[in-house]
Order: sequence, then C-alpha cells, then structure tokens
Amino acid sequence: MKLGASPKILLVKLSSLGDVLHNLPIVWDIRARFPDAQIDWVVEEGYVHLLQPLLSRDGFRGIDRIIPFGLRRWKKSLFSLDSWCEFFAFKKNLQQVSYDVIIETQGLLKSALVCSLAKKNPEAIVAGLANATEYSGYEPIARIFYNQCVQVPSQCHALDRSRYVTCSAFDWPLIDRLEDIRFYPNDYVQAISAKQAVGMRQPYILFFHSTAREAKRWSNQHWVALGMALSDQGYQVVLPWGNASERAVSDELAAHIPNAVVPQAFSIEEAFSVVANAALVIGVDTGLTHLSAVLNKPTIEIYCDSPRWKTEGYWSDLIRNIGDIKVPPSTDDVIASAIELLSAAKH
Repeated sequence: MKLGASPKILLVKLSSLGDVLHNLPIVWDIRARFPDAQIDWVVEEGYVHLLQPLLSRDGFRGIDRIIPFGLRRWKKSLFSLDSWCEFFAFKKNLQQVSYDVIIETQGLLKSALVCSLAKKNPEAIVAGLANATEYSGYEPIARIFYNQCVQVPSQCHALDRSRYVTCSAFDWPLIDRLEDIRFYPNDYVQAISAKQAVGMRQPYILFFHSTAREAKRWSNQHWVALGMALSDQGYQVVLPWGNASERAVSDELAAHIPNAVVPQAFSIEEAFSVVANAALVIGVDTGLTHLSAVLNKPTIEIYCDSPRWKTEGYWSDLIRNIGDIKVPPSTDDVIASAIELLSAAKH
C-alpha cells in the first residue's frame, strides 16, 4: 500500500505500565518519517497519564488523540447498562477516524479486537505479532484480526518487538536498536524535574521493592542491608507502596533502615515528579522502575525471576541492569552500582 504524506495511524497498546512505556519510541520513529501523520493511541484508561506528555501541542507533534479503553473496569460489571453505554461510546470515539495503518504490539485477543472495531480504509494495513516471545503473554487467535503478521525473535526486548512490527507495517528497514531512542520530550522531563516531591528530604533514593509476582521480588534482608549502606552515605531511603500488603513490607523495611520514610500513596501522574527528583531509583522488574529508566534517571534494575533481555534499560549510561532469571544479585553488587551512579551524578 502506498501511503501519502499524512497517513492516519492507530497504535494499540493497552497495558501494562512497563509495556506502554516501552512502546513510546515508535511514536518518535513514525513522526520522524511522517511529520504530518495523524497518530492516535488506544490505551487502558488507567495508563492515559503515561501518554499525555506526548500529546501534540504548539511546536510539538506527538500523539494526536488518546483513546481511553475501560475494559478492566467494564469486566467487573459486565451486566451493567452503564458499562455497555461506555463501551459503545468508546467504539463511537474510535470510529471517528478511518485508519490507513493499525499497529498492534501486544499480541492479545483484547487488543486484536480493538483493531477489528477500528474503522479502516479499504487497503488498510493491520500489523501484529505472528508469534510469542519467551516469558510474554500471547494469544495466537489474535492473528485472525491482522492482515500482516510479523515474525519476531523469540528472545526480543519489548521495545525492539514494537519496532519490528512498526517497520514491517511501513515496509521500512529494521531500525537499529540504538537509533535515536526517545520516550518523552526533553522540556517535559526538565519541567517535572523542577517540581519538588512533597514530604521527602533531599537527597533521597527510591526503593521499588514490590511487584505483582512474588518471585520477582528481592529479599527483605537485601533491601535492609542496601538501605543501611545508603543511609550511612547521607541519603534518605523512600519506600513507596501500592496496596496494603506492599505498605506492610515498606513499614517493615523502614523499621530497620535509619531515617527511612514510607510516603503516602501516589498516583501514576504524581510518580513522574517523585521519580524525576530522586538521586537514584533502585527497583525490581516493575513498571515504576522502568519509568525511571525511560526518564533517563540514575536507575538500578534488579532482576530475580525474569529475563533481563526482555525489559532491561539499554539506552542510557545512567542505567544498571543487575541479576537475571533465577540469578538474583548480591547486596554487594547493588551497593557497588549505587555508589558508582551516585558518585557519577555528583560530578
């Protein structure tokens, strides 16, 4: 299909936090080659804040429309009239534009169904994954809804996987994995770095110790030893949490780390400035750790029960990826990387 100078493009990446973040570079890839394209994105409503900094505005072209999708909430009240009214409102909003290219990088039935609902031009390209990557969710039935199925390596970083599908959709040569990787506009990152995080004493270090899967956690003993070492260096350790069980772990760790603080719960939107103002972020393989990495902040990503190649931050000298699947790092390894990054930041 021959595309004009201003094609209408739909990106479908619904969730989760880390997956949405690792999909952001394709917006910049497309915009660099089609400056006048319309680029819309369907995303779960809970992750809309991740995309808002890329909305087009005066002097900047990024995403033209964010289309919120409330499936997670609708599923909880499937027989509610309100849920169905909201679904049909979503469908109407989605179908305001007839798309030339649809790029679906998740490989799940729910996201493939969004592709089927979208309005398309007669020769529209609908590109999606032809195969699973190791340790990632994949539903082969999704292929029914694509007219271009893209084979990717079985061991493929989430960011690279999105680029494989995008390059195939536009018949581009595969983009070099280190070519101009961008996530958020520089002025946005500078602006959130200028906002002071409330209730935290500078300089502070964030510990993102919790994750949805227990096996991906680093042991409490390691966190305490790390926290004590960094507290001795004059840093305040901050222990965020997302639910009651995580709060209990934060409280337990704080009880053993001098001057550590357990903050009030904060939203994804508030997390941007909290992360941007930290001297260092240390976390397991979870979305908020990846947020720090995509903001190019000093970050240590700890891998305990997931493969490092799948989500490691490889685009910045300020990121250290330590450990691997079934090979959690030692406390000494993480302390050494922390001291190195903190020392580099001072110079």
